[in-house]
Amino acid sequence: MKRGGILVGAAAATGAAAAGAALADRRVRAARKQAVLELFAAPEPDRAGFVRTADGVQLYYEQDGPQDAPVTVLLVHGFCQNRDDLIFQRRAIIAEFGARVRVISFDLRSHGRSSRSAPHHATIDQLGRDLLLIIRDLAPHGSLVLIGHSMGGMTILSLADAMPRLFQERVAGVALISTSTGKIAWLTLGVPAGLAKVSDPAVKLALRGVRSRSNLIERGRARLSDAAWMFVKRLAFGPDADPTLVEFMARMIDQTPVDVVAEFFPTLTSHDKLAALDVLLDVPVVIVCGERDVVTPPDHSREMADLLPKAELVLVPDAGHQALMERPDLVNPPLLRLVADAVDRS
Repeated sequence: MKRGGILVGAAAATGAAAAGAALADRRVRAARKQAVLELFAAPEPDRAGFVRTADGVQLYYEQDGPQDAPVTVLLVHGFCQNRDDLIFQRRAIIAEFGARVRVISFDLRSHGRSSRSAPHHATIDQLGRDLLLIIRDLAPHGSLVLIGHSMGGMTILSLADAMPRLFQERVAGVALISTSTGKIAWLTLGVPAGLAKVSDPAVKLALRGVRSRSNLIERGRARLSDAAWMFVKRLAFGPDADPTLVEFMARMIDQTPVDVVAEFFPTLTSHDKLAALDVLLDVPVVIVCGERDVVTPPDHSREMADLLPKAELVLVPDAGHQALMERPDLVNPPLLRLVADAVDRS
């Protein structure tokens, strides 16, 4: 065969292989998408709606269980996520307690189905005020169990700092999952510290650039799905994470506008609610963290547990920041005990 024929044949073979790989990739993605739809199907809520904040933001919520249940469990999700961040915990609580509890899941401002916030209100303290509004509007009476993941846990600590009396009188339990009282400025995103400290002025300058060029970045973001998937896997999960979980997380993050990510990042680096732990000294507390968490490393949870000697500390082996999704079999039992104790006391 002449050289030209060989090259044409090789090109054709390469093209066929690439087409086959692309088809296989599409099939894998389609299978993952279907698995995500099945695995993360949310319960049909008994009630749903919006609560309007003082600055006009509409907070979307869903409620499961009777309005007059003696205990209300509030689930508060993490950064760049939505109420389905705690879907496995929501399902487990409904299955375990039925009509004995009411479960409220809601989307933080600028996340999920909630409306956008002004950038200057994208703070942990504002999220704490939003949580208080949800409680006052939807659960003004009865005992409360507050369960927060990541930024959701910080939101609960902000509320404790601002409203200690509420915790003395009504809060029957608190769960802090993969969260921190502060020091997130030391976060390195799992790469060498000199390259990725979010407290670095260059990173802060880059975040301002993200806000000013969000439309351009969103268009490029859609073409980086594979890289984003790998980044989410590295940042949020342990080494053996189910690809379906990673796919779900990547899709949830992808639904969060990039300028929302940039607006909330500074409050994560400046968050400092160490003093709020004093409010929880006499409240039953469960602290959970994955041993492979690179976002809020286990040392953050150990420090909180040291300051709350009555708290139960659960370190989840080989799990990352999304331990609540990776290992619900280990995360849910202490949470269910926390709720059961609140139900018994009420």
